[in-house]
Amino acid sequence: MFENLSDKLQRAFKNLRGQGSLSEENMNEALREIRVALLEADVNFRVVKDFLDRVKAKAMGAEVMTALSPAEQVVKIVRDELTVTLGVEAAKLKFASQPPTVILMAGLQGSGKTTTSGKLAAWLKKTGHRPMLVSVDVYRPAAREQLKVVAKAIGGHLYEGENVESNTACVERLAKEARREAISSGCDVLIVDTAGRLHIDELLMEEMQSLKKLLSPQEVLFVADAMTGQDAVNSAKEFHDKLVLTGVVLTKMDGDARGGAALSIRSVTGQPIKFLGTSEKYDGLEPFHPDRIVGRILGMGDILSLIEKAEETLDKKKSEEFARKALSSGGFSLEDFRDQLRQVKKLGSLSSILGMLPRMGPMAGMQQMADKVDEKQVTRVEAIINSMTPYEREHHEAISGSRRKRIARGSGTSVQEINQLLRQYAQMRKMFKDMGKASFARKMAGMRGMKGF
Repeated sequence: MFENLSDKLQRAFKNLRGQGSLSEENMNEALREIRVALLEADVNFRVVKDFLDRVKAKAMGAEVMTALSPAEQVVKIVRDELTVTLGVEAAKLKFASQPPTVILMAGLQGSGKTTTSGKLAAWLKKTGHRPMLVSVDVYRPAAREQLKVVAKAIGGHLYEGENVESNTACVERLAKEARREAISSGCDVLIVDTAGRLHIDELLMEEMQSLKKLLSPQEVLFVADAMTGQDAVNSAKEFHDKLVLTGVVLTKMDGDARGGAALSIRSVTGQPIKFLGTSEKYDGLEPFHPDRIVGRILGMGDILSLIEKAEETLDKKKSEEFARKALSSGGFSLEDFRDQLRQVKKLGSLSSILGMLPRMGPMAGMQQMADKVDEKQVTRVEAIINSMTPYEREHHEAISGSRRKRIARGSGTSVQEINQLLRQYAQMRKMFKDMGKASFARKMAGMRGMKGF
Protein backbone atom coordinates (compact mmCIF):
# COMPACT_ATOMS: atom_id res chain seq x y z
CA MET A 1 0.00 0.00 0.00
CA PHE A 2 0.99 3.66 -0.54
CA GLU A 3 3.80 2.70 -2.99
CA ASN A 4 2.64 5.04 -5.79
CA LEU A 5 2.01 7.92 -3.39
CA SER A 6 5.40 7.36 -1.75
CA ASP A 7 7.22 7.37 -5.12
CA LYS A 8 5.55 10.63 -6.21
CA LEU A 9 6.26 12.37 -2.91
CA GLN A 10 9.89 11.27 -3.14
CA ARG A 11 10.10 12.91 -6.58
CA ALA A 12 8.64 16.16 -5.18
CA PHE A 13 11.24 16.19 -2.38
CA LYS A 14 14.03 15.29 -4.79
CA ASN A 15 13.41 18.46 -6.81
CA LEU A 16 14.07 20.54 -3.66
CA ARG A 17 17.41 18.88 -3.05
CA GLY A 18 20.29 21.00 -4.22
CA GLN A 19 18.35 24.24 -3.67
CA GLY A 20 20.29 26.72 -1.57
CA SER A 21 17.28 27.97 0.36
CA LEU A 22 13.53 27.55 0.59
CA SER A 23 11.84 30.24 -1.48
CA GLU A 24 8.19 30.81 -2.32
CA GLU A 25 8.90 29.79 -5.92
CA ASN A 26 10.48 26.37 -5.24
CA MET A 27 8.04 25.78 -2.39
CA ASN A 28 5.04 26.36 -4.69
CA GLU A 29 6.53 23.99 -7.25
CA ALA A 30 6.97 21.27 -4.60
CA LEU A 31 3.43 21.86 -3.31
CA ARG A 32 2.03 21.47 -6.83
CA GLU A 33 3.70 18.06 -7.12
CA ILE A 34 2.51 17.03 -3.66
CA ARG A 35 -1.05 18.15 -4.55
CA VAL A 36 -1.02 16.02 -7.73
CA ALA A 37 0.41 13.04 -5.80
CA LEU A 38 -2.32 13.23 -3.14
CA LEU A 39 -5.18 13.73 -5.61
CA GLU A 40 -3.95 10.81 -7.73
CA ALA A 41 -3.90 8.73 -4.54
CA ASP A 42 -7.64 9.50 -4.27
CA VAL A 43 -7.36 11.75 -1.21
CA ASN A 44 -10.42 13.95 -0.68
CA PHE A 45 -9.80 17.33 -2.39
CA ARG A 46 -10.85 19.34 0.70
CA VAL A 47 -8.43 17.33 2.83
CA VAL A 48 -5.68 18.02 0.26
CA LYS A 49 -6.38 21.78 0.29
CA ASP A 50 -6.38 22.05 4.09
CA PHE A 51 -3.24 19.91 4.33
CA LEU A 52 -1.28 21.97 1.77
CA ASP A 53 -2.36 25.26 3.37
CA ARG A 54 -0.95 24.08 6.70
CA VAL A 55 2.29 22.85 5.10
CA LYS A 56 2.84 26.13 3.24
CA ALA A 57 2.08 28.27 6.30
CA LYS A 58 4.66 26.35 8.35
CA ALA A 59 7.27 26.10 5.57
CA MET A 60 7.21 29.85 4.84
CA GLY A 61 6.75 30.85 8.48
CA ALA A 62 9.08 31.26 11.42
CA GLU A 63 9.03 27.56 12.38
CA VAL A 64 11.51 26.54 9.67
CA MET A 65 14.82 25.34 11.09
CA THR A 66 17.79 26.92 9.33
CA ALA A 67 19.99 23.91 10.12
CA LEU A 68 18.00 21.77 7.66
CA SER A 69 18.18 21.81 3.88
CA PRO A 70 15.04 22.88 1.92
CA ALA A 71 14.13 19.27 1.16
CA GLU A 72 14.62 18.22 4.81
CA GLN A 73 12.51 21.15 6.01
CA VAL A 74 9.61 20.20 3.75
CA VAL A 75 9.88 16.48 4.56
CA LYS A 76 9.74 17.27 8.30
CA ILE A 77 6.73 19.58 7.92
CA VAL A 78 4.91 17.12 5.61
CA ARG A 79 5.61 14.30 8.07
CA ASP A 80 4.25 16.29 11.00
CA GLU A 81 1.12 17.40 9.14
CA LEU A 82 0.42 13.92 7.75
CA THR A 83 0.62 12.57 11.29
CA VAL A 84 -1.87 15.24 12.44
CA THR A 85 -4.18 14.35 9.53
CA LEU A 86 -4.10 10.66 10.46
CA GLY A 87 -4.61 11.24 14.18
CA VAL A 88 -1.21 11.63 15.92
CA GLU A 89 -1.67 8.66 18.32
CA ALA A 90 -3.00 5.13 17.90
CA ALA A 91 -6.68 4.95 18.96
CA LYS A 92 -7.43 2.06 21.31
CA LEU A 93 -10.64 0.10 21.76
CA LYS A 94 -12.93 1.18 24.60
CA PHE A 95 -13.96 -1.56 27.04
CA ALA A 96 -16.98 -1.62 29.33
CA SER A 97 -16.45 -1.38 33.09
CA GLN A 98 -19.02 -4.19 33.39
CA PRO A 99 -18.59 -6.97 30.77
CA PRO A 100 -19.48 -7.77 28.11
CA THR A 101 -18.07 -5.01 25.94
CA VAL A 102 -20.26 -4.79 22.82
CA ILE A 103 -18.67 -4.03 19.44
CA LEU A 104 -21.14 -3.29 16.64
CA MET A 105 -19.67 -3.89 13.16
CA ALA A 106 -21.15 -1.66 10.45
CA GLY A 107 -20.51 -1.37 6.73
CA LEU A 108 -21.69 -2.06 3.21
CA GLN A 109 -21.94 -5.54 1.69
CA GLY A 110 -18.63 -6.80 0.33
CA SER A 111 -16.43 -4.61 2.52
CA GLY A 112 -15.15 -7.63 4.47
CA LYS A 113 -17.27 -7.13 7.59
CA THR A 114 -17.71 -10.81 8.48
CA THR A 115 -14.05 -11.72 7.96
CA THR A 116 -12.99 -8.61 9.90
CA SER A 117 -15.27 -9.64 12.78
CA GLY A 118 -13.39 -12.95 12.93
CA LYS A 119 -9.99 -11.22 12.68
CA LEU A 120 -10.95 -8.86 15.49
CA ALA A 121 -12.02 -11.83 17.65
CA ALA A 122 -8.67 -13.53 16.93
CA TRP A 123 -6.79 -10.33 17.85
CA LEU A 124 -8.78 -9.96 21.08
CA LYS A 125 -8.06 -13.61 22.00
CA LYS A 126 -4.36 -12.95 21.49
CA THR A 127 -4.51 -9.94 23.83
CA GLY A 128 -6.11 -11.94 26.66
CA HIS A 129 -9.84 -11.42 26.04
CA ARG A 130 -12.62 -13.97 25.59
CA PRO A 131 -14.75 -12.74 22.66
CA MET A 132 -18.05 -14.12 21.37
CA LEU A 133 -19.30 -13.66 17.80
CA VAL A 134 -22.90 -13.37 16.63
CA SER A 135 -24.30 -12.65 13.17
CA VAL A 136 -27.58 -10.73 12.99
CA ASP A 137 -27.56 -10.73 9.18
CA VAL A 138 -30.79 -12.70 8.68
CA TYR A 139 -31.27 -11.48 5.11
CA ARG A 140 -28.26 -12.58 3.07
CA PRO A 141 -28.18 -16.32 2.28
CA ALA A 142 -25.38 -18.16 4.11
CA ALA A 143 -24.19 -14.97 5.91
CA ARG A 144 -24.56 -16.58 9.33
CA GLU A 145 -23.02 -19.81 8.05
CA GLN A 146 -20.01 -17.81 6.85
CA LEU A 147 -19.44 -16.43 10.36
CA LYS A 148 -19.76 -19.97 11.72
CA VAL A 149 -16.92 -21.10 9.43
CA VAL A 150 -14.81 -18.10 10.50
CA ALA A 151 -15.45 -18.76 14.22
CA LYS A 152 -14.43 -22.41 13.80
CA ALA A 153 -11.23 -21.42 11.97
CA ILE A 154 -10.08 -19.10 14.79
CA GLY A 155 -11.36 -21.34 17.60
CA GLY A 156 -13.73 -18.63 18.82
CA HIS A 157 -17.10 -18.68 20.60
CA LEU A 158 -20.18 -18.26 18.42
CA TYR A 159 -23.83 -17.71 19.30
CA GLU A 160 -26.01 -19.20 16.55
CA GLY A 161 -29.57 -18.85 17.88
CA GLU A 162 -32.65 -20.67 16.65
CA ASN A 163 -35.84 -20.02 14.64
CA VAL A 164 -34.26 -17.32 12.50
CA GLU A 165 -36.60 -15.23 10.36
CA SER A 166 -35.91 -12.33 8.00
CA ASN A 167 -37.21 -9.39 10.02
CA THR A 168 -36.02 -6.71 12.45
CA ALA A 169 -37.73 -8.38 15.44
CA CYS A 170 -35.61 -11.50 14.88
CA VAL A 171 -32.45 -9.35 14.60
CA GLU A 172 -33.16 -7.73 17.98
CA ARG A 173 -34.00 -11.08 19.60
CA LEU A 174 -30.70 -12.60 18.35
CA ALA A 175 -28.73 -9.63 19.69
CA LYS A 176 -30.37 -9.81 23.16
CA GLU A 177 -29.93 -13.59 23.40
CA ALA A 178 -26.26 -13.32 22.34
CA ARG A 179 -25.53 -10.75 25.05
CA ARG A 180 -27.25 -12.95 27.64
CA GLU A 181 -25.22 -15.95 26.45
CA ALA A 182 -21.96 -13.94 26.57
CA ILE A 183 -22.62 -13.05 30.22
CA SER A 184 -23.51 -16.62 31.24
CA SER A 185 -20.52 -18.16 29.42
CA GLY A 186 -17.98 -15.66 30.78
CA CYS A 187 -17.20 -13.94 27.47
CA ASP A 188 -16.06 -10.36 28.07
CA VAL A 189 -16.54 -9.07 24.49
CA LEU A 190 -19.51 -9.51 22.13
CA ILE A 191 -18.83 -8.78 18.44
CA VAL A 192 -22.05 -8.22 16.48
CA ASP A 193 -21.75 -8.78 12.72
CA THR A 194 -24.62 -6.79 11.20
CA ALA A 195 -26.33 -6.94 7.82
CA GLY A 196 -24.85 -5.03 4.91
CA ARG A 197 -26.37 -3.61 1.73
CA LEU A 198 -25.02 -2.87 -1.73
CA HIS A 199 -25.79 0.78 -0.94
CA ILE A 200 -27.06 2.78 2.03
CA ASP A 201 -30.86 2.71 2.52
CA GLU A 202 -33.27 3.81 5.24
CA LEU A 203 -34.19 0.26 6.33
CA LEU A 204 -30.54 -0.56 6.97
CA MET A 205 -29.98 2.60 8.98
CA GLU A 206 -33.16 2.16 11.02
CA GLU A 207 -32.11 -1.39 11.93
CA MET A 208 -28.60 -0.23 12.89
CA GLN A 209 -30.05 2.57 15.04
CA SER A 210 -32.37 0.07 16.70
CA LEU A 211 -29.43 -2.27 17.48
CA LYS A 212 -27.37 0.60 18.85
CA LYS A 213 -30.20 1.67 21.15
CA LEU A 214 -30.78 -1.92 22.30
CA LEU A 215 -27.14 -2.89 22.96
CA SER A 216 -25.55 0.47 23.92
CA PRO A 217 -22.25 -0.64 22.32
CA GLN A 218 -18.90 0.69 23.51
CA GLU A 219 -17.65 0.63 19.91
CA VAL A 220 -19.40 1.15 16.56
CA LEU A 221 -16.74 0.26 14.00
CA PHE A 222 -17.26 1.02 10.33
CA VAL A 223 -15.57 -1.54 8.05
CA ALA A 224 -14.45 0.13 4.82
CA ASP A 225 -12.88 -1.38 1.72
CA ALA A 226 -9.75 0.70 1.06
CA MET A 227 -9.82 -0.33 -2.61
CA THR A 228 -12.97 1.78 -3.15
CA GLY A 229 -11.20 5.04 -2.22
CA GLN A 230 -13.57 8.01 -1.96
CA ASP A 231 -16.64 5.73 -2.02
CA ALA A 232 -15.47 4.31 1.30
CA VAL A 233 -15.01 7.81 2.70
CA ASN A 234 -18.49 8.93 1.57
CA SER A 235 -20.11 5.78 3.02
CA ALA A 236 -18.28 6.27 6.33
CA LYS A 237 -19.57 9.86 6.55
CA GLU A 238 -23.17 8.75 5.93
CA PHE A 239 -22.93 6.00 8.56
CA HIS A 240 -21.36 8.47 11.00
CA ASP A 241 -24.11 11.04 10.45
CA LYS A 242 -26.77 8.41 11.29
CA LEU A 243 -25.01 6.28 13.92
CA VAL A 244 -22.09 8.30 15.35
CA LEU A 245 -19.21 5.91 14.70
CA THR A 246 -16.39 5.43 17.21
CA GLY A 247 -13.80 4.18 14.73
CA VAL A 248 -12.97 2.73 11.31
CA VAL A 249 -11.37 -0.51 10.11
CA LEU A 250 -9.80 -0.30 6.64
CA THR A 251 -9.66 -3.66 4.85
CA LYS A 252 -7.68 -4.87 1.81
CA MET A 253 -4.73 -2.59 2.54
CA ASP A 254 -2.44 -5.30 1.16
CA GLY A 255 -4.03 -4.91 -2.28
CA ASP A 256 -3.74 -2.14 -4.84
CA ALA A 257 -5.11 0.50 -2.46
CA ARG A 258 -3.91 4.00 -3.33
CA GLY A 259 -4.08 5.17 0.27
CA GLY A 260 -6.60 7.98 -0.25
CA ALA A 261 -9.20 6.46 2.07
CA ALA A 262 -6.71 6.21 4.95
CA LEU A 263 -5.67 9.84 4.53
CA SER A 264 -9.22 11.19 4.11
CA ILE A 265 -11.48 9.20 6.38
CA ARG A 266 -10.43 10.73 9.70
CA SER A 267 -10.65 14.30 8.42
CA VAL A 268 -14.08 13.73 6.85
CA THR A 269 -15.69 11.76 9.72
CA GLY A 270 -13.64 13.02 12.66
CA GLN A 271 -13.29 9.40 13.83
CA PRO A 272 -9.99 7.51 14.09
CA ILE A 273 -8.86 4.51 12.08
CA LYS A 274 -8.40 1.76 14.67
CA PHE A 275 -7.31 -1.25 12.58
CA LEU A 276 -5.94 -2.15 9.16
CA GLY A 277 -6.71 -5.41 7.36
CA THR A 278 -3.34 -6.42 5.90
CA SER A 279 -3.99 -9.92 4.51
CA GLU A 280 -6.70 -12.52 3.96
CA LYS A 281 -5.42 -14.60 6.88
CA TYR A 282 -7.19 -14.39 10.24
CA ASP A 283 -4.11 -12.87 11.85
CA GLY A 284 -4.03 -10.17 9.16
CA LEU A 285 -5.34 -7.35 11.35
CA GLU A 286 -3.05 -4.79 12.90
CA PRO A 287 -3.69 -1.72 15.09
CA PHE A 288 -3.39 1.54 13.18
CA HIS A 289 -0.36 3.63 14.18
CA PRO A 290 -0.46 7.03 12.40
CA ASP A 291 3.26 7.76 12.83
CA ARG A 292 4.23 4.37 11.38
CA ILE A 293 1.93 4.77 8.38
CA VAL A 294 3.43 8.22 7.74
CA GLY A 295 6.85 6.57 7.83
CA ARG A 296 5.75 4.17 5.08
CA ILE A 297 4.24 6.96 2.98
CA LEU A 298 7.41 9.07 3.17
CA GLY A 299 9.71 6.13 2.45
CA MET A 300 11.08 5.96 6.00
CA GLY A 301 9.83 2.41 6.51
CA ASP A 302 8.04 0.82 9.44
CA ILE A 303 10.69 -1.10 11.32
CA LEU A 304 8.70 -1.11 14.60
CA SER A 305 5.76 -2.99 13.03
CA LEU A 306 8.17 -5.45 11.41
CA ILE A 307 9.87 -6.09 14.78
CA GLU A 308 6.51 -6.58 16.54
CA LYS A 309 5.37 -8.99 13.83
CA ALA A 310 8.62 -10.94 14.10
CA GLU A 311 8.31 -11.17 17.89
CA GLU A 312 4.77 -12.52 17.57
CA THR A 313 5.37 -15.10 14.83
CA LEU A 314 8.99 -16.25 14.88
CA ASP A 315 10.42 -19.00 17.08
CA LYS A 316 13.10 -17.15 19.04
CA LYS A 317 14.96 -20.32 20.04
CA LYS A 318 15.21 -21.51 16.41
CA SER A 319 16.37 -18.08 15.22
CA GLU A 320 19.10 -17.93 17.88
CA GLU A 321 20.23 -21.46 17.04
CA PHE A 322 20.41 -20.58 13.34
CA ALA A 323 22.44 -17.44 14.09
CA ARG A 324 24.85 -19.44 16.27
CA LYS A 325 25.37 -22.06 13.54
CA ALA A 326 25.61 -19.47 10.74
CA LEU A 327 28.42 -17.54 12.46
CA SER A 328 30.33 -20.66 13.56
CA SER A 329 33.08 -22.32 11.55
CA GLY A 330 30.80 -25.27 10.74
CA GLY A 331 28.12 -23.10 9.16
CA PHE A 332 24.41 -23.82 8.75
CA SER A 333 23.00 -26.74 6.79
CA LEU A 334 20.37 -26.77 4.03
CA GLU A 335 17.97 -28.16 6.65
CA ASP A 336 18.58 -25.08 8.82
CA PHE A 337 18.12 -22.85 5.77
CA ARG A 338 14.76 -24.49 4.96
CA ASP A 339 13.57 -24.03 8.56
CA GLN A 340 14.42 -20.33 8.39
CA LEU A 341 12.54 -19.98 5.08
CA ARG A 342 9.48 -21.47 6.77
CA GLN A 343 9.83 -18.98 9.63
CA VAL A 344 10.08 -16.02 7.23
CA LYS A 345 6.95 -17.20 5.39
CA LYS A 346 5.01 -16.81 8.66
CA LEU A 347 5.70 -13.05 8.53
CA GLY A 348 3.76 -12.72 5.28
CA SER A 349 4.81 -12.11 1.70
CA LEU A 350 8.42 -11.12 1.04
CA SER A 351 7.25 -8.02 -0.83
CA SER A 352 5.28 -6.86 2.24
CA ILE A 353 8.33 -7.45 4.49
CA LEU A 354 10.64 -5.53 2.16
CA GLY A 355 7.97 -2.82 1.88
CA MET A 356 8.37 -2.11 5.62
CA LEU A 357 12.05 -1.27 5.15
CA PRO A 358 13.16 2.34 4.47
CA ARG A 359 13.18 3.44 0.82
CA MET A 360 16.08 5.83 1.41
CA GLY A 361 19.69 5.70 2.54
CA PRO A 362 21.50 2.32 2.42
CA MET A 363 18.19 0.47 1.94
CA ALA A 364 17.01 2.60 -1.00
CA GLY A 365 17.14 -0.33 -3.41
CA MET A 366 14.98 -2.62 -1.24
CA GLN A 367 11.69 -1.49 -2.79
CA GLN A 368 12.96 -2.27 -6.28
CA MET A 369 13.79 -5.71 -4.93
CA ALA A 370 10.29 -5.98 -3.43
CA ASP A 371 8.75 -5.26 -6.83
CA LYS A 372 10.78 -8.06 -8.43
CA VAL A 373 10.27 -10.69 -5.73
CA ASP A 374 8.85 -13.96 -7.06
CA GLU A 375 6.92 -15.43 -4.12
CA LYS A 376 6.76 -18.81 -5.87
CA GLN A 377 10.56 -19.03 -5.82
CA VAL A 378 10.51 -19.59 -2.04
CA THR A 379 8.13 -22.53 -2.52
CA ARG A 380 10.40 -23.96 -5.25
CA VAL A 381 13.48 -23.67 -3.01
CA GLU A 382 11.62 -25.47 -0.22
CA ALA A 383 10.54 -28.21 -2.66
CA ILE A 384 14.15 -28.68 -3.79
CA ILE A 385 15.46 -29.07 -0.22
CA ASN A 386 12.56 -31.41 0.65
CA SER A 387 13.60 -33.65 -2.28
CA MET A 388 17.06 -34.15 -0.77
CA THR A 389 17.96 -36.91 1.66
CA PRO A 390 18.82 -35.95 5.28
CA TYR A 391 22.47 -36.72 4.49
CA GLU A 392 22.45 -34.38 1.45
CA ARG A 393 20.94 -31.55 3.49
CA GLU A 394 23.76 -31.87 6.02
CA HIS A 395 26.53 -32.43 3.42
CA HIS A 396 25.77 -30.28 0.35
CA GLU A 397 29.20 -30.99 -1.12
CA ALA A 398 28.15 -34.66 -1.62
CA ILE A 399 25.40 -33.71 -4.10
CA SER A 400 26.85 -35.03 -7.36
CA GLY A 401 25.48 -34.69 -10.90
CA SER A 402 23.32 -37.81 -10.65
CA ARG A 403 21.93 -36.70 -7.29
CA ARG A 404 21.07 -33.28 -8.77
CA LYS A 405 19.09 -34.94 -11.55
CA ARG A 406 17.16 -37.01 -8.99
CA ILE A 407 16.44 -33.95 -6.84
CA ALA A 408 15.27 -31.99 -9.91
CA ARG A 409 12.84 -34.79 -10.86
CA GLY A 410 11.56 -35.04 -7.29
CA SER A 411 10.97 -31.31 -6.92
CA GLY A 412 9.64 -30.60 -10.42
CA THR A 413 12.52 -28.21 -11.13
CA SER A 414 15.58 -28.21 -13.39
CA VAL A 415 19.22 -29.11 -12.71
CA GLN A 416 20.09 -25.46 -13.43
CA GLU A 417 17.83 -24.37 -10.53
CA ILE A 418 19.53 -26.92 -8.24
CA ASN A 419 22.93 -25.55 -9.26
CA GLN A 420 21.79 -21.97 -8.66
CA LEU A 421 20.43 -22.79 -5.19
CA LEU A 422 23.63 -24.60 -4.14
CA ARG A 423 25.78 -21.74 -5.46
CA GLN A 424 23.74 -19.13 -3.56
CA TYR A 425 23.75 -21.31 -0.45
CA ALA A 426 27.57 -21.59 -0.56
CA GLN A 427 27.87 -17.81 -0.95
CA MET A 428 25.56 -17.23 2.04
CA ARG A 429 27.54 -19.67 4.22
CA LYS A 430 30.79 -17.88 3.33
CA MET A 431 29.27 -14.45 4.03
CA PHE A 432 28.05 -15.54 7.48
CA LYS A 433 31.38 -17.20 8.30
CA ASP A 434 33.22 -13.99 7.36
CA MET A 435 30.87 -12.05 9.64
CA GLY A 436 31.68 -14.50 12.44
CA LYS A 437 35.43 -14.08 11.89
CA ALA A 438 35.11 -10.30 11.87
CA SER A 439 33.17 -10.43 15.14
CA PHE A 440 35.88 -12.67 16.67
CA ALA A 441 38.62 -10.31 15.45
CA ARG A 442 36.84 -7.34 17.06
CA LYS A 443 36.61 -9.25 20.36
CA MET A 444 40.35 -10.10 20.24
CA ALA A 445 41.19 -6.46 19.48
CA GLY A 446 39.10 -5.41 22.45
CA MET A 447 40.90 -7.90 24.69
CA ARG A 448 44.27 -6.51 23.55
CA GLY A 449 43.05 -3.04 24.43
CA MET A 450 41.99 -4.24 27.88
CA LYS A 451 45.46 -5.76 28.40
CA GLY A 452 47.08 -2.37 27.79
CA PHE A 453 44.56 -0.80 30.16
